[in-house]
Amino acid sequence: MAPPNNPVNSITNLLRSSSLEKCFDLCNGKLRVNGLPLLHDVPSNVTFTPFSSVCNASESDAPVPLVQRVQALSHKGGFLGFSLDQPSDSMSNSLGSFTDRNFLSIFRFKTWWSTQWVGTSGSDLQMETQWVVLDVPEIKSYVMILPIIEGGFRSALRPGNGGNVMIFAESGSSQVKSSFFNSIAYVHVSENPFNLMKEVFSAIRVHLNTFKLLEEKSLPSVVDKFGWCTWDAFYLTVEPAGVWQGVKEFADAGVNPRFIIIDDGWQSVKGDTDGPNQDAKNLVLCGEQMTARLYRFEEADKFRKYKGGSFLGPNALSFNPMRSKMLITKAIEIEHAVKARDKALLSGAIDVSEMESKINKLNEELDDMFKEGNDLPNGNHESCGCNADDYGMKAFTRDLRTHFKGLDDIWVWHALCGAWGGVRPGATHLDCKLVPCNVSPGLDRTMPDLAVDKLVEGGIGLVHPSQAGDFYDSMHSHLAKSGVSGVKVDVIHTLEYVSEDYGGRVNLAKAYYNGLSESLSKNFKGTGIISSMQHCNDFFFLGTKQISMGRVGDDFWFQDPNGDPNGIFWLQGVHMVHCAYNSLWMGQIIQPDWDMFQSDHVSAKYHAGSRAICGGPVYISDSLGGHDFDLIKKLVYPDGNIPKCQRFALPTRDCLFANPLFDNKTLLKLWNFNKYGGVIGAFNCQGAGWDGNLQRIIGHPECYKPFSGSVHVTDIEWDQFKEAAAMGEAEEYVVYLDQAETLLLMTPKSDPIQVSVQPSSFEIFSFVPLKNLGTFAKFAPIGLTNMFNSGGTIQELDYNVCGAAPNARIKIKGGGNFLAYSNLAPKACYVNGAEAAPEWSADGKLKLDLPWIEEADGISEVTFVF
Repeated sequence: MAPPNNPVNSITNLLRSSSLEKCFDLCNGKLRVNGLPLLHDVPSNVTFTPFSSVCNASESDAPVPLVQRVQALSHKGGFLGFSLDQPSDSMSNSLGSFTDRNFLSIFRFKTWWSTQWVGTSGSDLQMETQWVVLDVPEIKSYVMILPIIEGGFRSALRPGNGGNVMIFAESGSSQVKSSFFNSIAYVHVSENPFNLMKEVFSAIRVHLNTFKLLEEKSLPSVVDKFGWCTWDAFYLTVEPAGVWQGVKEFADAGVNPRFIIIDDGWQSVKGDTDGPNQDAKNLVLCGEQMTARLYRFEEADKFRKYKGGSFLGPNALSFNPMRSKMLITKAIEIEHAVKARDKALLSGAIDVSEMESKINKLNEELDDMFKEGNDLPNGNHESCGCNADDYGMKAFTRDLRTHFKGLDDIWVWHALCGAWGGVRPGATHLDCKLVPCNVSPGLDRTMPDLAVDKLVEGGIGLVHPSQAGDFYDSMHSHLAKSGVSGVKVDVIHTLEYVSEDYGGRVNLAKAYYNGLSESLSKNFKGTGIISSMQHCNDFFFLGTKQISMGRVGDDFWFQDPNGDPNGIFWLQGVHMVHCAYNSLWMGQIIQPDWDMFQSDHVSAKYHAGSRAICGGPVYISDSLGGHDFDLIKKLVYPDGNIPKCQRFALPTRDCLFANPLFDNKTLLKLWNFNKYGGVIGAFNCQGAGWDGNLQRIIGHPECYKPFSGSVHVTDIEWDQFKEAAAMGEAEEYVVYLDQAETLLLMTPKSDPIQVSVQPSSFEIFSFVPLKNLGTFAKFAPIGLTNMFNSGGTIQELDYNVCGAAPNARIKIKGGGNFLAYSNLAPKACYVNGAEAAPEWSADGKLKLDLPWIEEADGISEVTFVF
């Protein structure tokens, strides 16, 4: 019998024998794309190899349709390599030069975080550039250069003199060396910049076979829900009573969180000088815990001693919501006193005894404040012989779910290596040793970072990579049994610091990420994870077989920890730019998560507008009592679900090669889709940005002012979502401006809509195709205008355009102000089968007040008859 057909081999062989002309060639020191010189002065030791000559698609585990897609476009890309005379564990080489050509890039400004950068020359690139896209208008195309992984090496781009693009390859171990690379970077051309992203990462997924695309994976259940994270509320002082009080405040206000994240502070950690079996005491602020290590997989005593039922029933114990704020305020006072002493010492002061006395007094006051909280409810099942299930995290999560019925998910934080300082050697059954941290030379000229300084100071307690699976399962199995349904894994990009004796950063990362993936599948349904502090290509190329959601921006800073020249405003726009441009590449592999924010922050509305259309989860980090529920209710339904966009938000095409942070002109425009329309958000992010000389983000007060821009329906990339493609072919649209509360009509040939946006402000434009109903009526539903993403509230839309009574039937989720456009007053209107009287005005606004019907999950059915 003949062997069964191998569809991948068949496709591969067919396409390899096709006559498709290769788009790139390298000759006489020039890399050409479709005949146009792109890179000049390419060194003779650099090679170019077509994709199909390197990638053996038959060895990939990618789905056949994905392989087919990649192979059909294989002529559009290829690999760059280089060779040197002497092997090394780190090396740099020019790939050639370019000048006077606009580029967009993403670079690591810290170990953990990446952001956008634009320029016109290879010399304008920043260190640790993850990729660069060149605008090539001569052939109406775009070209990406993507440094990747080959063997035990990972690579990044960096600037060179004279417009040169340098590639830096490193193994992370002096024992892992090479002198030859055949495929250390990938180049690809496309006529559409958004297709370019898809095509490039699809090709590399098939080539490397070490990660999966977002389209191949399931998403976590929290992606379309509202949640609360404990971080800014408590920092390291988090405890059961505070968590309970926090969830209760939301529920009492009629906003039910569907998930919570118990952030850093719940684990059993201690410093190297602390005694055995004793949690580190009185930790409050971030930084204090960064040299502490995990010494047991169970929760810290403050959670471990929780007694089930403490907050249930008529005799439930109370909690002072001001306790955490007082502890944090005192800790900040101590931090400032310590900084003042250190500054004095650096200035040459000899006698700082008075400062030392003040610090000691403040520490004593903090200790006393912690002692005053020891009367909070807790017990000790180990000494009383009670049922263990009545105590600890298991009892606490059970009580939370018993009392707060809508709470689906309870997640907790942990670092990739366990705690910030890893695992304490000898404290668990695992083979663990203290490993010094060596900062990669590739991180030269990136931003100074307290976290890096602390890790270098204390080293990492690293579990041997052969036990990575056991390590994660030991943590996660206990959590799963305790009612925890997912984890936020932070400090992810630590491994590159400790890879010297473990085969280099690539091999160490593979071991750890494989172990993490196995544990996620076993304990958290394979999807219960948010990845964080992970903005490096190592992670995306090696760690995302299972992980399907991750942070695309650095932390929400309620103020700049290094001092803010413009008050507390300018960093908020920086955060949005991080998220928007990182989503271009990260969104191919993971669902972008725009991070939490605080609803009572001065820029809270600004953040809320971006979260409304970002396409990811909405979660906040409010302090106890620090809520703006009116704002939250513009993002969240009473049942804790959210009117989420269909995809993740991306910058519009005219923003790709601009600088929306400090070019003194550009608004950041984001596009996305709702089920029955498109959406554009215009955000004024001007006022700050990266300074490569100072190696930090600085304020640009001259840019912190109103800016004008234009918005057009063609800014939405309708063809990027097959379900939206037909909407992009409409002859006319209704446009609703959320902040201006204005309705406009637009065709694809109309002039753009002009808009002026104040600093740290925004406008959201909803575009809905206009439908002809019968002979005279024109209609388009906008949705609930009391929600930022009004179009996201429309669940179903059906038109009957023929017959004696053409009509529109709409299912809307939520209560409040429904708005539609109609050029005529309807003859009749029905809400859930009962006749209703909408308000219609000559400007086309058709309004209706809808109730929240709990029994129907908040969904109302509205019919307009014309």
